[in-house]
Amino acid sequence: MGFYLDKYSAYIKSEKDLSDNTMESYLSDIKQYINFLKSKAIKDIRNSSNAALVSYMLSLEKEGAASSTIHRKLSSIRSYYKYLLWNQLISKDPTANLVPPKNQRKIPEALTFDEATRLLNQPNGNDAKSIRDKAMLELLYATGIRVSELISLNLEDINRQHAYLQCIGQASRERIIPIPDSALQHLENYLHKARETLIRKSLDEKALFVNTHGKRMTRQGFWKIIKYYKETAEIDKDVTPQTLRHSFAVHLVEEGADIRSVQEILGHSDISTTQVYSQLYSEMKKNL
Repeated sequence: MGFYLDKYSAYIKSEKDLSDNTMESYLSDIKQYINFLKSKAIKDIRNSSNAALVSYMLSLEKEGAASSTIHRKLSSIRSYYKYLLWNQLISKDPTANLVPPKNQRKIPEALTFDEATRLLNQPNGNDAKSIRDKAMLELLYATGIRVSELISLNLEDINRQHAYLQCIGQASRERIIPIPDSALQHLENYLHKARETLIRKSLDEKALFVNTHGKRMTRQGFWKIIKYYKETAEIDKDVTPQTLRHSFAVHLVEEGADIRSVQEILGHSDISTTQVYSQLYSEMKKNL
């Protein structure tokens, strides 16, 4: 009886090779769907139906959710129902033969070079937090790594002598990415002047970037940092950690980088994902 969320949560944590962030995303999608079912007086997953699922998808569209978001949520729900069916907790799978909305590749938003410079110049204090924020922003923009990769970096992943970082991206693919001199300088400044102050007594902390409690920086924590500096820089765009990654890619294309090289640096498995940045650069040129 019920929704068996605890059982499913235990299953994906023990059986699926997923990162913590991916697991949180999966469970968040399922919880949102369950809350929708409860709002429709469906208190047992066995009473859910194809009609209820379609109604949920339509509600997401009405709320303005992108087709890519709906696809992702539907994928999470499919996995959930497959688990329930496999374990004979339900007798039928409502996601069978369900057709999601057409998934259109959305052109991401990026900062102009001037906007990126203004954002990076915001943390200019000599306190530990400002020095850390400056190093994080500079490293993210200079390497184009994902925010999940940034906050997952450990001290051992940075080779300061040869100026490169080592990160594990999607599908556990390892990448070696050079660190430009400017970003390396701010990283060195953080390691020499700020990190020890922030970690306090947590001397065994392996994380490269830590919060004010001396623990690994979280995605939510870094999101707040970006939002704060976006406001102080007076940038009239929706700026997220991913925006800096997009900006890095567009500026590489602008400087004449080969699209295959950009694909390798970003860690894209499909070059069509990378080619979006050429299109975005063209769109930005039209608006100059």
